[in-house]
Amino acid sequence: MKLYNKAAILGGGNIGQAIANGLVSSNLFPADKIYITKRRVDTIKSFGEKGFKLTHDNLAAVKDSEIIIVAVQPKQLDELLREISSEIKEDRHIVISVVSGASIKDITELLGKNIPVVRAMPNTAIAIGESMTCLCSDIKTNGAIKIAEEIFSSVGKTMIIEEELMVPATALCACGIAFFLRAIRAASQGGIEIGFHSEEAIFMAAQTAKGAASLLLNKEAHPESEIDKVTTPRGITISGLNQMEHNGFSSAMIKGIVTSAEKALRLYKVE
Repeated sequence: MKLYNKAAILGGGNIGQAIANGLVSSNLFPADKIYITKRRVDTIKSFGEKGFKLTHDNLAAVKDSEIIIVAVQPKQLDELLREISSEIKEDRHIVISVVSGASIKDITELLGKNIPVVRAMPNTAIAIGESMTCLCSDIKTNGAIKIAEEIFSSVGKTMIIEEELMVPATALCACGIAFFLRAIRAASQGGIEIGFHSEEAIFMAAQTAKGAASLLLNKEAHPESEIDKVTTPRGITISGLNQMEHNGFSSAMIKGIVTSAEKALRLYKVE
């Protein structure tokens, strides 16, 4: 990382803010080495108070940085890449895009440069160092994928995948944050109905969900093997699980992920 000591996050929306917070909390970059760009800088002035460099000038941010993280909406991508292309240098910059649906080929063609490009799909848990980030690159990245892996491994877990799987990764990991949060919310609502206060129920449901996920990650276990340990003949757990399945719990989750993936595939092209 010695040659890459400044980063520019082009797009100060939710994911851009989460990346900025994650990079600083991981001690990979100090705040004053990170640019965050946004058209209305006043909406992220709290980041300026933390020491981040805020600007609406994308060109200035690119010119003074080596790692360029593109975190705008798909409909804004083409205009942004054309805007910064004059300041992108093949021997100096790497570009990391978190824009859903935009391929490496799309990005390099719009930049008009043989520039190292990595696609990354993190989720908002990057802000607390718990992101699941999928990465891909082409064969011309000259080590850029390793740099991206170092960056995102400092703020969670990473997996290098084929580019054709990046859109499915968006649905499973990025959208998945919302899906699992909704499941926790539903569990807490059930907790309220059986007697707990709202704050108690949310805390209990969230910690239980964290424990369930940790069982799989720490033990490298299959979900069903852990489920078997808490389901007994004529027991209360299996009764609850079966009632959920009768009402389409697993089917709804599967359909939601597939639907999100299908829409993500069209997002950049449609916009």
